[in-house]
Amino acid sequence: MVHFVGAGPGAKDLITLRGKELLEKADVIIYAGSLVNPELLSYARKGCEIHDSKELNLVQVMEIIFRAEDAGKITVRLHTGDPSLYGAIREQMDLLEERCIPYDVTPGVSSFCGAAATLDMEYTLPGISQSVIITRMEGRTPVPEEESVEALAKHGATMVFFLSSFDTKGLSERLMKAGVSPEMPCAIVYKATWEDEKKFVCALKDLHETAEKHKIKKTALIIVGKTVAQSGYEKSRLYAPDFTTEFRTGTGEHAEEK
Repeated sequence: MVHFVGAGPGAKDLITLRGKELLEKADVIIYAGSLVNPELLSYARKGCEIHDSKELNLVQVMEIIFRAEDAGKITVRLHTGDPSLYGAIREQMDLLEERCIPYDVTPGVSSFCGAAATLDMEYTLPGISQSVIITRMEGRTPVPEEESVEALAKHGATMVFFLSSFDTKGLSERLMKAGVSPEMPCAIVYKATWEDEKKFVCALKDLHETAEKHKIKKTALIIVGKTVAQSGYEKSRLYAPDFTTEFRTGTGEHAEEK
């Protein structure tokens, strides 16, 4: 059996209970050493076979999994954050299915959630933004034309950029050319929830300078949008005293009908 497990955003105690239990039971653990906190390996039982995938290609990773499966062992493939976001798990699943090897997925806390937590930030503020776009700039992996930085910027939603801190100059320039205000609030969160976490809030026009000043080139999320400022929003109607729900009757002269 192969378990794809989300390691969480970084902090050792932010893995799910299920993920921790699977690490404790695993005979083989393959983890992304360049992204996953190695402290999570302390949950592994004595004698567990551990492999760092940062120096391995897909074929080599799968060879380890196949050998473990042939020996009747339990494998945990430990991915950073939540495996469904930039985890490259589909290609692994396809190869497992070709051999009729069973697998499952345990979700994890994504780094974009960890970043919001460290910023004390709510992504979906009424009257400001009710949508979050999770995306990346093109690099060695291309991006569909309709999902370009410029195309997505037109929506005006909060934007969270993964894998894009390598070119903060290009990102900020493209966003501003697409019509995003140079004064748009931005945040850079380096290694969210890790012990060496760093976080900075700035205007879009100062994004590159901020990243350069603090030597941030990788392992960081960039958040762009009015919600970064966490101000000027409308209060939620759900908790308004005059709002009626199936559980509570609104009070006051402006009480709403159910």
